[in-house]
Amino acid sequence: MHGTARPPIVAVMGHIDHGKSSLLDYIRKANVVAGEAGGITQHISAYEAEHEHEGVLRKITFLDTPGHEAFRALRERGAATADVAILVIAAEEGVKPQTVEALNAIVEAKTPYVVAFTKIDKPSADVERAKISALEHGIYLEGLGGDIAYAGVSSKSGQGIPELLDLVLLTADLSELSADASAPAAGFILESSQDAKKGTSATLVIKDGSLAVGDYVVAGDTYAPVRFIENFAGKRVKEAGPSSPVSIAGFTALPPAGTLFESVKNRKEAEAKIEAARNTRTTVTERFDTADGITYLPLVIKADATGSTEAIKHELAKIAHERAAIRILEAGVGTVTEGDVKKAHAAGGTVIAFHVPTDAVAREYAERSGVAIESFTIIYDLGKRVDDLLKERTPHIQVEETIGEAKILKMFGTTSTKSVMGARLLSGTLTLNGLVKLERRGVDLGRGKITNLQQARVDIKEIRGDEQEFGMEIQTKAELMSGDTVIAFRTVEQ
Repeated sequence: MHGTARPPIVAVMGHIDHGKSSLLDYIRKANVVAGEAGGITQHISAYEAEHEHEGVLRKITFLDTPGHEAFRALRERGAATADVAILVIAAEEGVKPQTVEALNAIVEAKTPYVVAFTKIDKPSADVERAKISALEHGIYLEGLGGDIAYAGVSSKSGQGIPELLDLVLLTADLSELSADASAPAAGFILESSQDAKKGTSATLVIKDGSLAVGDYVVAGDTYAPVRFIENFAGKRVKEAGPSSPVSIAGFTALPPAGTLFESVKNRKEAEAKIEAARNTRTTVTERFDTADGITYLPLVIKADATGSTEAIKHELAKIAHERAAIRILEAGVGTVTEGDVKKAHAAGGTVIAFHVPTDAVAREYAERSGVAIESFTIIYDLGKRVDDLLKERTPHIQVEETIGEAKILKMFGTTSTKSVMGARLLSGTLTLNGLVKLERRGVDLGRGKITNLQQARVDIKEIRGDEQEFGMEIQTKAELMSGDTVIAFRTVEQ
């Protein structure tokens, strides 16, 4: 990328109770571009702030990414699309499981980050203890053996926040962020929604280029004519440049959160881009169809917002079984309709409803056709239920499990069906009448059954413990010799 420096896009991430929202709110009230703060009444998912750094007033774009563990998909979207992340850790609590989830998302996305130790004004705050907690979880702070910059902050008094913003800008400067403002706009969809007044609208974050009224925005399979551009404060502007969060409306369909977008000059170009993308895309279904011996659980997902569908997809991506897989037939927003149930029925699947109702016609058709509609309000419960449904579909197979291993030291006698030997137990347990595999330097010699076990000339039923020597008779047709391996196993159903 060439051109001029652009403001950094920053995601604030971490535990839901560690003061993430308070930090964002303080920065919004104290640092938002002059004259804009008063205009922001609605909840916004991204905004621009200003901070004086080394005598120069500079802009920073903040993304408000959810903190709840179940919404890790959205959090990852924030991390993957941000230039810098702020990992919040409460000075009174230290690192928590959700902090680790956020850290993993940041590291996976290879996003540079700084740490904000929040709530330093609380009587129970202990920044030094919180630092140790960070170190114990692989967050190597400056001055403590690492290079991760940090600041202690209070979202009540504002203490430490200017220093934190300095660190964000220093970290961003190391990445040498730049953009070409004269190029067509390109970036990502932060969120989308169905608005009663505006229709299908979305918040876009521009990473490169500029967007102007009269352009067309193409995002995945959908496009929108840019009839108006609203900035983060809800004010209409004619043009927006790199790192700006803006809202536009009129998409042909809801673009999923995290979708990349680009701008073109007219509708013909927009339609051509979508058609070209359709022709080259390999769908999830096509990839699934090439796999052999796998049973599928087809799902139609309906949720209250595109952000929820992304979070659900991420939760479902964690569910893996060797011989069964989830196939998402469709993931949409809104009430469960008859069409959704018919789609699930045709594929032998299930409808998943998250925070949405089912209309009467759909419910009646589901009862008639035997299609299950599973409703949820908590993503964790949804994931657990889908995991159970997938397990029910998983075909059971017989698997051999190793339970013990021995090495033959000396052969004492063999017949066409039996071999007697002295051996040393290497691991596990060998049992009378147990089944064994016989190997020579990893090469399979055959199978057999233990018909006698002796230790100190006394018959025993099993041998266990390390490095024990014993005598053994195996019923087998394999020709054995000293140095061969005897592997005891059992067959289990999975």
